[in-house]
Amino acid sequence: MSASVLAPRSRPSLYLDLIRWNRPAGWLLLLWPSLAALWFAADGFPGWHLLAVFVLGTILMRSAGCCVNDVADRDFDRHVKRTAQRPVTSGALSVKEALAVGAVLALLAFALVLTTNRATVLWSFVALAVTLAYPFAKRVVSIPQAVLGIAFSFGIPMAFSAVQSTVPAFAWWLLIGNLFWVLAYDTEYAMVDRDDDLKIGMKTSAITFGRFDVAAVMASYALYLAIWTAAGTSRQLGPAFFAGIAIAAAQALWHWRLIRERTREGCFKAFRLNHWLGFAVFAGVVAGYLPR
Repeated sequence: MSASVLAPRSRPSLYLDLIRWNRPAGWLLLLWPSLAALWFAADGFPGWHLLAVFVLGTILMRSAGCCVNDVADRDFDRHVKRTAQRPVTSGALSVKEALAVGAVLALLAFALVLTTNRATVLWSFVALAVTLAYPFAKRVVSIPQAVLGIAFSFGIPMAFSAVQSTVPAFAWWLLIGNLFWVLAYDTEYAMVDRDDDLKIGMKTSAITFGRFDVAAVMASYALYLAIWTAAGTSRQLGPAFFAGIAIAAAQALWHWRLIRERTREGCFKAFRLNHWLGFAVFAGVVAGYLPR
């Protein structure tokens, strides 16, 4: 084995691995529904300030969430081949160091929220609480992906709060719809590790749904797209919006082809490419407002 392989990794390299910097799909899954909600809330382009706040804030909070998740799951991750070499699990980073990185990132995100309004600042504490609760939900909740769905959808009410200083019922419907999308793609993700999770006693939707896992994923995609289609229709968006929904639906059908045999490779590919489905919906919302 070469000396380069044995050489210890630098701290910056470990920190980037900790926050999944080389895997942007995670923060893109949070970003697209949050930005779509901004467009809905502002009835069009929300302005550069809020756009910057939500883009940077999403990246920072997803990165902070990875730090907390890796600390919480370190004893489980060492039994899963895909996660055994994560910095905290492998011992390359200490628990205190990982939490310190997460705290700094969360504080930077909070500094961005402070440039909005009081209502959004208050909602940010709720979002943080849900983010911190998710890693531990996997011990007690049969479908922890539902908790993740709330955490990954909380940019929606915060977007409305930032624009309108209130969160209308419309925003909560968008959140419910987006929760089903999270349930779909994170069940695909859980299907990858199902065998390992069964051995270590981890609770996941893939285990809970059992042989109905593929049907549950497709039903969740359908509910997500139906609710967001109804939302766009109520705002009288143009044909471009429905084109975006149609492209997203086509991708969902492709994902069915990827996951129907339940192979690790197919399920992971479907999960990894889900951000394109979310982008199609976001692009449809933006394009739907353009003629106005």
